[in-house]
Amino acid sequence: MDAYPPGFEEDDRLRSAFIRELTLQQVDGPEAPGGCGATQVATVPRTLMRYWHDPSDVPDDVRACLDSWDRLREDGFEFRTFNDASAAAYVAERYGALERTAFARCRHPAMRSDYLRMCFVLAEGGLYVDADDVLLGDGWKVLFRNCELKVQPLCYDVPTGGMVPAAEIWRTDLPTAGRIFYVNNDPIAAPAGHPVLRRALARATERLLGEDPPPEIQSTTGPGNLTAALAAHARELKAAGAPLDFELLHDWEAIAETRWELSYRGDVRNWRNMDAR
Repeated sequence: MDAYPPGFEEDDRLRSAFIRELTLQQVDGPEAPGGCGATQVATVPRTLMRYWHDPSDVPDDVRACLDSWDRLREDGFEFRTFNDASAAAYVAERYGALERTAFARCRHPAMRSDYLRMCFVLAEGGLYVDADDVLLGDGWKVLFRNCELKVQPLCYDVPTGGMVPAAEIWRTDLPTAGRIFYVNNDPIAAPAGHPVLRRALARATERLLGEDPPPEIQSTTGPGNLTAALAAHARELKAAGAPLDFELLHDWEAIAETRWELSYRGDVRNWRNMDAR
């Protein structure tokens, strides 16, 4: 553990290297059962949470993505769809003044979605998916097979400016130079009270309240924030000799497909365009 001292998760290079190591440790699948007992949490409830900031203006192509999940109702799922107003009310009801203020400082719908998904899944558990995800077959059932947190590993190739294909991430001989390994905050499947989400929410809240203007989205409330929280948590478990209580998903792309050609991506509703401006 000397290579990863306390606080290492705030160093981009060390955090990426650590996530790469975690990925290699789960090449053949997650650890043997036992991680659930480490956090003493219940199973993942069949609750599907989504977010679209303005319920009166949902584009048709986004609506088609949302509708693709409707068949899960037949499997006993509860659906919870939030917007900017209902999200603010939820945070106010479930959390304190710090979280309410932090949510109010989220400067883009994507940022508010980031923050609310942490608040909701931490408080109630369930599955969060982005509004541009389309459900495919029945592979979703693996998300509910135990009480572990489940997230998707990603890898960004800096020289080419593109993502490494998901299947390539699991190659043990994958070159790491010029690449950033991290986890996405879509999907998030977890039981209520998972410590990674508790840590991620606390980190995001602190950053939102501590800087003016608030820092950029990715590292504050998005994948960078969740990656830092997961890395710090995993380090503590390893130092204590405890089993991991999370799983890096091998096959999310077989469960859901992200639609990149949606109309809203061309305007400021896409957080990447807002940050570029």
